[in-house]
Amino acid sequence: MNATAVTYYQNYSPVGDIMVLATCIVFVILMRVAYISKSKNYKIFQNMIALLILAAVSGIVYHMALNSTDTIPHIVIYALHAIYHLTLFLHLYFYVVYIKVTMGLDSLTHTRYTVVAGIGFLVMAVLEIGGMATGMLFRIDDDGEIYSGFNIFMIGYIFFVGIVMYMLFYYRSLVYKAVLLGIVATIFVSFAVMAIQGMHDQVSFTTASFLFPAYSLLYLIHSNPYDIEIGTLNLASFEENIRENYARNRELVMFSLYMHEFDDSAKKYPKDIREVIRYFTANFFKDASLFQISGGHMILVIDVMKNPDYEKSGQKMLSVFADEYPKYNYDYKIVITKTSDEISKNNEYISLIKYIENKMPENSVYRVEEKDFEAYAKHKYILSELADINAKKDMFDSRVLVYCQPVYNIMTGKYDTAEALMRLKLDDVGMVFPDQFIPIAENTGYILTMSMIILSKTCAAIKQLLDDGYNVKRISVNFSVLDLRDRRFSDRVTKIIKQSGIPFDKIAVEITESQNEKDFNLMKEKIDELKNNGIKFYLDDFGTGYSSFERIMELPFDIIKFDRSLVLACGEDEKSETMVNHLANMFNDMNYSVLYEGIETEQDEERCVKMCAKYLQGFRYSKPIPIEELKNYFEKNATA
Repeated sequence: MNATAVTYYQNYSPVGDIMVLATCIVFVILMRVAYISKSKNYKIFQNMIALLILAAVSGIVYHMALNSTDTIPHIVIYALHAIYHLTLFLHLYFYVVYIKVTMGLDSLTHTRYTVVAGIGFLVMAVLEIGGMATGMLFRIDDDGEIYSGFNIFMIGYIFFVGIVMYMLFYYRSLVYKAVLLGIVATIFVSFAVMAIQGMHDQVSFTTASFLFPAYSLLYLIHSNPYDIEIGTLNLASFEENIRENYARNRELVMFSLYMHEFDDSAKKYPKDIREVIRYFTANFFKDASLFQISGGHMILVIDVMKNPDYEKSGQKMLSVFADEYPKYNYDYKIVITKTSDEISKNNEYISLIKYIENKMPENSVYRVEEKDFEAYAKHKYILSELADINAKKDMFDSRVLVYCQPVYNIMTGKYDTAEALMRLKLDDVGMVFPDQFIPIAENTGYILTMSMIILSKTCAAIKQLLDDGYNVKRISVNFSVLDLRDRRFSDRVTKIIKQSGIPFDKIAVEITESQNEKDFNLMKEKIDELKNNGIKFYLDDFGTGYSSFERIMELPFDIIKFDRSLVLACGEDEKSETMVNHLANMFNDMNYSVLYEGIETEQDEERCVKMCAKYLQGFRYSKPIPIEELKNYFEKNATA
């Protein structure tokens, strides 16, 4: 081997490339055990790591070959030289593609970056190979003397880094500032390493300099989402897991645990509970993944193929859970479901589980069945229709129907009042009753729009009845406490009644007492505002849930509606009847009118009449009917 070759080789130490190999192997291990989203840019990142491994190996072999130019065919050394440099150029090309995909520059107008980078790679390949063939760049003489020639590699390196830096600067608004600074800083570090080794005629750390940007990408963009204490993955990882397994047609089973006490971000699971959760994750199923959806909501996902006995293992786990529960006594809900094509396709398991949980009692376990998927599909459809109704805000939307239940006036012996009730009639499912859509409307904030539609339609129906000569004392409309929270509630109600052209006293507002202090004050404020216009107010559902006589006295209600449960209690024992009778007499003495609802039998009627009833409502008189049919109950005025 000649002296020139010895000098060239002595400027290289394999320690840099060995470090690259070791680091890339660590990357591969971490990427394998961590749950990282298998996104498009992640797959590109995998290719970049593979190219660094190839570059490190070829760099070591290439520089070793330079030490044996007298024994190794020169064509082999040329090939190794080309492989080494072109692998690094290809890595830089993928870097440009990675930045483009990560920034979301997928439209045709942004293909110029990958086109320019691709052309740049081809030009570098031609110059590298052509330069060796002509001897203008790198060559080995017949006697083994090495000439490095013009350093075309640095030109290519600067070219690709320039494209990346331009994209990062030009589209900087598309990237979170901290992430952008992290990527740019590691590129500068890499460039500085290249420059410093060039100043010292070194080539040992060329491949190693490519590692620093890779570090930043793995840490900033593909960082491991595991919770270090419990081993949970995050919501984004859960959704990616569903997408990936749906694409692979893999069947999964999910065990969802919800403990509402830990939804408060300030309250974490105690240490002993964290240890139990780790035990559940590790000891019952093979390769199970645990995802933390919110503070108190976790989902354990099991691959059925890897766990054919999942039912037996699941039962064992639930048994252990039941044994552990008395130690902590935190309320829980457990939902168990297998995957469904429709739910997986739309990635809706969180919504499905919450839908199931809303119907479950605390401290119970529920296994999702086929009928639940069908019920959820109906729920989702109703939700979409409610969203559309809310968005359009058409006060006479044909999907919202007003039904009424006539109320019997004991003093006149006639029907002259009624309660307006909400119904939905939707194309795909037909008639939908309040218990199916009112909770959805309240949870989503659509209830105010629905209430105002019912008020508008009720006012229009009253106007028609009055025009036709019918005696209408009033019709009550139910409003939620959530409605009252709207700062323009009183203005909205007033405007609708005024525009309908009916007297204000033809409308009554029914509301249920709230335990919340803020809502109570709000309710009092709204009642005071609207009563000045002559609107009557009903206290609905008296006798259920929370009732405070002190607060009722503070609110100027006109009518107290005794719930059906009180009517039933009166029929069961004398003690209950005595209590209800005293309550009714007390309200009557204070000039409140008492209305009993849920009257179904003659015996119900007789008891309630004796207990100061002014109004009676229930199936004994009429089931809920379309508001247009009230004319079959109301009488026409004598002058009509």
